[in-house]
Amino acid sequence: MKFALYSQKYKAAYQPILAAIFQELLAHGDQIVVEADLWRCYKGQLTEEMAVQTFRSVADLPSDTDLMLTIGGDGTILWAMTYIQHLQIPILGINAGRLGFLATISEGEIADMFAKVRNGQYTVERRSVLQITDSDGTPISPLNFALNEITVIRQNSTAMITVEAYLGGHYLTSYWADGLIVSTPTGSTGYSLSCGGPVIMPHSKTLVLTPIAPHNLNARPLIIPDTTEITLQVYNREGCYLATYDARSTTLPCKTAVKISLASFSLGTVCLENNEFFKTLRHKLLWGEDMRN
Repeated sequence: MKFALYSQKYKAAYQPILAAIFQELLAHGDQIVVEADLWRCYKGQLTEEMAVQTFRSVADLPSDTDLMLTIGGDGTILWAMTYIQHLQIPILGINAGRLGFLATISEGEIADMFAKVRNGQYTVERRSVLQITDSDGTPISPLNFALNEITVIRQNSTAMITVEAYLGGHYLTSYWADGLIVSTPTGSTGYSLSCGGPVIMPHSKTLVLTPIAPHNLNARPLIIPDTTEITLQVYNREGCYLATYDARSTTLPCKTAVKISLASFSLGTVCLENNEFFKTLRHKLLWGEDMRN
């Protein structure tokens, strides 16, 4: 098999995780492709030479890679997606961060993880990806897509903004708020959840619009089909606003309306046997936990 390895940064705490991964891959004669900066940092810890292929962008990540392993948290997976994009390489996250709904494998589960992968004891879930463009369809940045959510929010001001929302060209409402979140099912357990949005099953074909601290108190999260094209027009005193797409952002003038829709590609995430979404919810959100039990 051919495995790619990615982490946003190298930390000393990752040393035993990387050692366990390399030991497994080398023992089975797998091909290894490592993100260039991660390899530069890690190879300095090795006592002997090891030849591996590296990548720096989607352009030099081999398209025949079977699986990308990430080390970190959910944010690491969001960045890993920028290297995969249309290549359809599934991701499996090893959690070296904090709360993780995507990166669910612990350090102690690495050996079991590889055994299940090699035995085919997993499924690949296709997760929706959003894109953001200006009103004429031009991407607002080279990496204009998001796995979790796209938001329009106020910038450099304590004043609210007004967000006019149109669904499929039809006027919905105007939100008076700090901003508006357009979340995928994957992102429903992130920023949207903290703003009162619902938890949505990952394979649901829906999006949720969640206002951020709305002043019109009758504004509530709204679930819509993911085939809906969303247009947002922002007004405020400063004449500009911030559009975010996962961990990236762009400042836009208020005269620029944005369109949000499904991207041309989706992201595959690996779900091992006995590691389903309900189990993750119970563990991460402490569902069912009660001092009386």
